[in-house]
Amino acid sequence: MLLRGLLFAAALVAGVATSTGVILIDPDTLANRDSEGETLALAPISLGNPTAAATLTTRRRETPTDGDPGAVTALPDLKVPLRVGRGDTLAGMLTGAGVSPADARGAISALSKHFNPRRIKRGQTVAVLFAPPAVGSPEANRPEPGKFLGLVVEPDYDTAIRVEKTAEGAFSAAKIKKSLTQAPARAGGVIRTSLYVAGRKAGIPRRVLAELIRAYSWDIDFQRDIRAGDRFEVMYERFFDGQGDGKRRLVYSGPILYAALTLSGKRHPIYLHATRDGDSDYYDDKGQSARKALMRTPIDGARLSSGFGRRRHPILGYTKLHRGVDFAAPRGTPIYAAGNGVVVRSGRNGAYGKYIRIRHNSRYSTAYAHMRAIDRSARRGKRVKQGQIIGTVGSTGRSTGPHLHYEILAGGVRTNPMKVKMPPGRKLKGEELEDFQVARAVIDGKFAAFEPKAKVAAAGK
Repeated sequence: MLLRGLLFAAALVAGVATSTGVILIDPDTLANRDSEGETLALAPISLGNPTAAATLTTRRRETPTDGDPGAVTALPDLKVPLRVGRGDTLAGMLTGAGVSPADARGAISALSKHFNPRRIKRGQTVAVLFAPPAVGSPEANRPEPGKFLGLVVEPDYDTAIRVEKTAEGAFSAAKIKKSLTQAPARAGGVIRTSLYVAGRKAGIPRRVLAELIRAYSWDIDFQRDIRAGDRFEVMYERFFDGQGDGKRRLVYSGPILYAALTLSGKRHPIYLHATRDGDSDYYDDKGQSARKALMRTPIDGARLSSGFGRRRHPILGYTKLHRGVDFAAPRGTPIYAAGNGVVVRSGRNGAYGKYIRIRHNSRYSTAYAHMRAIDRSARRGKRVKQGQIIGTVGSTGRSTGPHLHYEILAGGVRTNPMKVKMPPGRKLKGEELEDFQVARAVIDGKFAAFEPKAKVAAAGK
């Protein structure tokens, strides 16, 4: 498959010479592209988003003609994007694209000085650079890539690592910080069915929407607290990559600077603020952290499939008290630690299947059951942080399908996670509160300074 893609790209280059070459595509910008109107047709040859254009410059090598009409001119270097699939390794991808094993080892060794190749994730893209044969040369029609010149990996939206082969045949790597510009964007709307649908209707990128939902998930039950006619507004940062052609192209959206939900007439604003100790978090207008000591839902994108209370057990067949809540989700969905604490139990636990219990303080503990796998960082005796992945959703123990069974224990008694009053998080005081109020006024001024991206987004089904 890689070779077919390589040959297809080579055929394109043979037909059209362009100064932009093939540029990388990354999953974050794919998520943004539909809301920003971007397309893949950015240049005569373009297989993706312009995220890497600042680092992936096209080199042209020309043979002096001296007026000889029979002189040969080299094509632009060919940049081939290789998308990481399940189980792929960088070495396997390079050799599969036609790079020799020795060159693959040399390039990976140089890359490792700045970036661990094992951190390359599924869906990420690596740009591989080849030097095609000269037009008219006997090698031009051979179905193989040209000389391997190097590769580019983007660990983050604002950083690239370029590996190049030197004239002596060795490889060198350089870490490049991209020159980006940033500007806030504002959007708002009316909720008809769900915050997510309304947000997408208003053009908010998926990444930003996910952050918005997480920021409010401490206090708001998105299945029960949202009503038709409720409103939202949000302001978030956008980062642009200049391409040298006078155009700005969006490469990243986030973080959220300010947001407000108006639910049943009550307004709930939050502001992003960095305290003097360097901790950045969301606070309400009074300086109370939006983050609570515990999470109500330690899982993303799950459906509440069974609540707390008496129910007919789906396997045992009789009515008994369900002392937790169940979140249905696909196998392998990450499960997060609901708060900072110490793992006091980790492993098999009868009908619970694979099970973890975390003690957060002298009063609160949380439990997670029916897990598919338990992360090594969540073994008994380990300290975990809020939001840390402790395992994945499964169906072990007495279970009819993949889901997370989640419990909150207050004073040793299992309590309904959907109704328990969560212990408060950090509250700013004194000079820290004064700093926050100044920062809040600045953000309010920015929000009021420009028209919203979408004045009203009435989102139906």
